[in-house]
Formats: sequence, C-alpha cells, structure tokens
Amino acid sequence: MNVSHRFAALAAAGLTLTVAATSQVFVLPNAASASVVPVNQVQQAAPGGAAGTQGASALANKSLATKNRIYRTGRLTDVNCRPGSLPSGSTAAYKRFLTRVTNCLNKAWGSQFRKARMPFSKPRLRIITRKVNTPCGKWSAGADGYYCSANRTMYMLITRKQLRQPFPLGIARLMAHEYGHHVQQVSKIWSYYWTARNRAGSSQRLALSRRSELQAECFSGAFMRTLRDGRDFSDRQWDYTVNWFRNNGHKAWRHNDHGRGPTQARWMTRGYNSGSPASCNTWAASARSTT
Repeated sequence: MNVSHRFAALAAAGLTLTVAATSQVFVLPNAASASVVPVNQVQQAAPGGAAGTQGASALANKSLATKNRIYRTGRLTDVNCRPGSLPSGSTAAYKRFLTRVTNCLNKAWGSQFRKARMPFSKPRLRIITRKVNTPCGKWSAGADGYYCSANRTMYMLITRKQLRQPFPLGIARLMAHEYGHHVQQVSKIWSYYWTARNRAGSSQRLALSRRSELQAECFSGAFMRTLRDGRDFSDRQWDYTVNWFRNNGHKAWRHNDHGRGPTQARWMTRGYNSGSPASCNTWAASARSTT
C-alpha cells in the first residue's frame, strides 16, 4: 500500500470515530439517529449542568452567548503543543497522546480565559477501554467519547480498531471539539443555550443545537491551527479532514442537529484560518449560516 492510499485509509478510520463521538454531546429528544440511543439525552438535563444549576437566572441572558468576553481575547495562544507520535497497537501510547492533547488544550484555553479575566477550571479526562455509565446516562452504542456537563468530564474510549489504525489529527480534532463544549460551559455560553432550549419548540431546539455544535467545531479549528507547523500533521491531512466533513459530516444526523456537512466544514475552516474565538460566534450569526 503506497503512502497516499495508506493515509486515506487511516484518515477514513479516524474520522469515522470522530463523527460517532461527537454524537454524545447534543442528542435532542426528537432528534436521535439510529446510531444514538435517546438515553444519552439525560446528559443535557443532568443536575449540575448549566440548566440545572442556573435555570433562568440573570446569568443566562443572550448576551452571554452573543457578546461573551472570550470572543475578545485574540488568537488562541500557541502553547508549543507537541503531543508526539501515536504508534499503532499501544494502549499506553494512546493514553499518553490523549493526556498530552488535553494538557495542551488546558494551557491554550486557560490562557484565553486569563486574557478575558474570566474564571477557568479544567475539565476532567477519563480514559476508558470499555463502555461505562456516566452521570449523563448510559454509554451509547458506537460512541468513542463525549463531554458530560454534569461532572465536567471528557470521556475517551480506546477501541481495538483505533489501536490498529490511529489517526492523530482526527483524534486531536475530536478532543478539541469536546473541549469546545467545556469552554461553552465554563464561559457561561451554555447558560443562555440551556435556558433558550428549555423554552423552545422542536424546530428551534434543533437550530440552537446547531449553533452550539458548530461553535464547538469552530473552537476546535482555532486550536488545531496552533498545531499547523507540519511537525504534527500536514496541510494535506487537514484539507482532507475538512473535505471529509464537507461530504460526510451530516450523514449521522438525519434531523440536522449538527448542521449540514458544508456548514460544519465552513465553521471548522473559520476557526482554523483565524485561530481566534471571535470567528466562532455562531450565536450572532444568521440562521442561514448555521443550517
């Protein structure tokens, strides 16, 4: 198998798990696809989440989403992240990679919150090799990880398939996306989201979900820009990743709660090209740009 074919095979394997994992973040009661079990909806209403603790308080007004101070912090800080190589077949190497990427995310976003003069706390990382129940509900079939707002924890599942065919860029992008939801939680962007969602009808809930998912995708792109020097991944790999989402990103979501594939790719690219949270304000964007 030549290099280009090998890359395509690894990329396809890695990106498949990436899409599956992001399904764990926003699953609406009326928008569960065949690959996602509705029980995971408990995550969205679990005590301790933004909606459960703050409800309709003054903190949950729309300006927290549309004019959040995190947007005024400039480019995401380059923390000289070097997660290292990810050889196939090694659980220890995989765990080390996940831990290093999380540490990079902690440093980069911690710096942004300091610039914004906003309080910040790191999410927990729990690496698992078998499916577990969480405070947000039962582990969903086919999922490789998710961010649970109830205990502010990123769960990452290492499967045999991933060990055989690891795709570092796809894994790092997935973690950056899940971490983007933690940013929404800590910055109180989700305070507005939960309040608005609880008062919305089914169609508007889907629209709100898309804004949140697309913002997390944009945040992930901003972080991935800090890794663009070629030592961790090539421009060709990034372009392949974006193009994959453009063509396939919507296929897991028949109710369109994550946005169409081209829309996902567009917000991912916005974050990557700018490197700044300012480009990720989906809450002030037009409805047309978040379809």
